[in-house]
Amino acid sequence: MTSTNSVIRVAVPTPLRRAFDYLPIADLPTPKVGTRVRVPFGRREVIAVVIQGTAESALTDKQLKPALEYLETEPVLPDTLFRALIWASEYYQHPVGDVFATAIPKLLRSGAPTLEIREVWRATVAPDPDQLTALRRAPKQQQLHAFIESNGQVSAAQIKQAGYSLSLARQLEHKQLVERAEITAVDSVSLAQTNKPGSAPLRLNSSQQDAVDVINASSEFHCYLLDGVTGSGKTEVYMQAMAKVLDAGAQCLLLVPEIGLTPQNLSRFESRFSCPIVTLHSGMTDRERLRAWRIARSGEAGIVIGTRSAIFTPLASPGLIVIDEEHDSSFKQQDGLRYSARDFGIKRAQLESMPIVLGSATPSLESLNNAIAGRFTHLKLTARAGNASKPRLILSDISASQLDEGISQELLIKIDKHLQQGNQVLLFINRRGFAPVLQCLQCGWASECTNCNARLTVHAKPPVLRCHHCEARAPIPRACPDCQSRNLATLGAGTQKLEAFLKARFTKTPVLRIDRDSTRGKRAFQALFDRINQGESCLLLGTQMLAKGHHFPDVTLVAVLDADIGLFSPDFRGQEHMAQTIVQTAGRAGRAEKPGEVIIQTRHSQHPALVNLVNASYEDYARDLLKERAQSKMPPFAHLALLRIESTFPDRGFNFARDCLTQANALQTDFAAIELIGPLPAPLEKKAGRHRFQLYIKCGSRPILLRYLQQFTQALERVKSPAQTRWSLDVDPLDLI
Repeated sequence: MTSTNSVIRVAVPTPLRRAFDYLPIADLPTPKVGTRVRVPFGRREVIAVVIQGTAESALTDKQLKPALEYLETEPVLPDTLFRALIWASEYYQHPVGDVFATAIPKLLRSGAPTLEIREVWRATVAPDPDQLTALRRAPKQQQLHAFIESNGQVSAAQIKQAGYSLSLARQLEHKQLVERAEITAVDSVSLAQTNKPGSAPLRLNSSQQDAVDVINASSEFHCYLLDGVTGSGKTEVYMQAMAKVLDAGAQCLLLVPEIGLTPQNLSRFESRFSCPIVTLHSGMTDRERLRAWRIARSGEAGIVIGTRSAIFTPLASPGLIVIDEEHDSSFKQQDGLRYSARDFGIKRAQLESMPIVLGSATPSLESLNNAIAGRFTHLKLTARAGNASKPRLILSDISASQLDEGISQELLIKIDKHLQQGNQVLLFINRRGFAPVLQCLQCGWASECTNCNARLTVHAKPPVLRCHHCEARAPIPRACPDCQSRNLATLGAGTQKLEAFLKARFTKTPVLRIDRDSTRGKRAFQALFDRINQGESCLLLGTQMLAKGHHFPDVTLVAVLDADIGLFSPDFRGQEHMAQTIVQTAGRAGRAEKPGEVIIQTRHSQHPALVNLVNASYEDYARDLLKERAQSKMPPFAHLALLRIESTFPDRGFNFARDCLTQANALQTDFAAIELIGPLPAPLEKKAGRHRFQLYIKCGSRPILLRYLQQFTQALERVKSPAQTRWSLDVDPLDLI
């Protein structure tokens, strides 16, 4: 990737959708593509990535400025990952500089060195014989000298772990018997991977073994959809597939949807494999993330486990990518570079010529359709692993029932029965806080967010009104702001209110609430998880955090308190997401020897979607949804992009949205296959003080849509947007609200 051209083209972290040209530094070789350079940019100096060397520029020699500094001689990212990021910029119609800024750790964007510099202690090559003889009178120094000499080189941490002090090492340094040296991380580790299992692999059933054999049959690119019911042992398939990759000296990358799943997976993988394992997620400090990134890039880490952004982690010897719970919406970034980690992972695996496994008990309709069409290999695990059996699903009609904080008397009796047997019970409600509404019973006033078209949620700990869309907060009023009445009441129930009710109802049973409010501390979730796995009888109460891949062997009853939310969603994916949530939540029941049952509370027990979901498999349900999508020509049978316009002034926003439509219509002469819908107000019309409008862009051909979007974004950049008005483009959007 070297270049001898006279102009370097760089990606600057800026919202402008283009690269920028600079002159190389005089008397220095032209930097390689993929390296970082410091360049002047307006009145600032910024760190950019070289993306091309060229002999031509639209600027004259006088207009071109020279680069200020080259930060390294070798590319920051491997060539294949570099090309994947260029693809992402083109596919998602996003500024290339911002793409690289998203993919590279923050400290590297600030100028930190790519390679970690480590200080080590070494024995000197030709020590003074008299000093060595004198060591006999200092046995501690003599022992430390022998320790350093026998190991070749040791770090300060290793010296301390061996029971010696650094002051002792400095005394040896003063006698010129040892010396300090700085080395890079690559120099200090072996890149060869070893796989020495700790805990023995579990015995696989025939379906699991078939899946492992198919995945390991080739090290070339292929996409596998591992479609296994909850509790079918998908993680064991991942681990046994990874074992062969590690034996071959290659690395594995595992993506999980939630930070809370990282410690659970790390513990299981560390007990199985002796190779270094690193994690990458947003809960880490910038320094921790950079260190893990370096270890992965150097090849020292055999396994990398992380959330969405870990898909950008460079690997010295890429061998396998696994995306667990591939259907989960958290793999889609909702601001900035709106990428799908799953889709980017597939493209990366293709460019790096390695297999990728997408695992889920409830595959997305896109992945399932790709498997049906033969683009993915469909691997099925239809039975639970070991002696566990599938839980029994029961629809509970609550339309005429009297409820206590959203729980029927029938369900309360079942909860008590399971707790009396010493089991654990899980209650799922996708509504955190104390109550969704604070209302005046005198005049009907309800607490609303001034920044959003949404109600403020009542929180009890601490007592406050909070908007779950923009995080605005307000004190809980003592009286109605409109009529001054003190007759205020909460309507509905959230996790905090249910927690208080359950504690009062089941006084001898611990109630563990698991939502984003109760797990904000760095180790809060792990502490709750450890307590659950102690096996004591308890009530688990939580939101979607509880429905994602957790293994709770003592849970025998799961209750979905309100299954109706997804039935009438304005999002065409509403019923798909509803089914995934219910099936995933139900999958926490009966995962070990104890049988499980699942109660689904609904006011629409005859709704075909719920009836089919309970009586058929998820795949049968999903195939019916695919037929509906095909008839309506919606994804995955068409391809969608969403233009979002946001403005602090509704008139400006709508008028600019109409201007955008004019530009879109002007291009349709050459793109007759493009269908435009809107612009329309977003379902959540106002969010965080901005009024939101949406223009849907649909096409049956992905290549045609991408060519259209490229010209469309270029046209939009020539249109001056009004003050305090902005636009963004979301390709393959998941959030239409």
